[in-house]
Amino acid sequence: MRLFTFLLLLASSLASAQPEPFDCEGSAPHRQFDFWLGEWEVHNAAGELQGHNLIDKVQRGCALSEQWRSVRGGSGQSLNWYDPGSGQWRQLWLDAGASIIDINGGLQQDGAMLLVGTIYYLNAGTQHPFRGRWTPLEDGRVRQFFEQQDDAGAWQTWFEGFYSRKQ
Repeated sequence: MRLFTFLLLLASSLASAQPEPFDCEGSAPHRQFDFWLGEWEVHNAAGELQGHNLIDKVQRGCALSEQWRSVRGGSGQSLNWYDPGSGQWRQLWLDAGASIIDINGGLQQDGAMLLVGTIYYLNAGTQHPFRGRWTPLEDGRVRQFFEQQDDAGAWQTWFEGFYSRKQ
C-alpha cells in the first residue's frame, strides 16, 4: 500500500510541475493572421477557379493549418505559427509536387502579412529566394501573392490567388 501511495504522490507532484498551457487565443500576436482563417475558393486574376483552401486554428489556437487542393489535382499543406522568440510568423509548406517553402516575417503597416525565405525544389535539387504576401481586401477576399527570385536576381510572380469565402 505504501508503494501505491508513493506512486500517487509522485504522479501528483509531476503533474503539478507541468506548466499551464499558454493562452494563444488571448495573445494579440497569435491573432494577426486570423484574417486568413476559413474555407476558401481561390481564383486567379482572370476569375478562373484555381483550387480550394481550408485554414484552421490548431493546437489550442497557437498555429494555423492550411490544406490546399488544386483544380488540377495537386495538393499541399502548411503549418503557420507565431514564434515569440523571433517576434515573427513562420510558415513551413510542403506539397505533392516535391517543393518546400520555408518563410518568415510579420504583419505590415498596411495590414498585409509578408513572409520571406526560401523555396526548395526537391526533384531539381535547387533552391531560390521566395516571398509571400497575404492582403485582406475591402470586399472580404484575401489576395495571396507569391514571388520567386530568378538566377539573375529579378523577382518573378510564382502564384497570385484571390481567396473568396466558400458559400
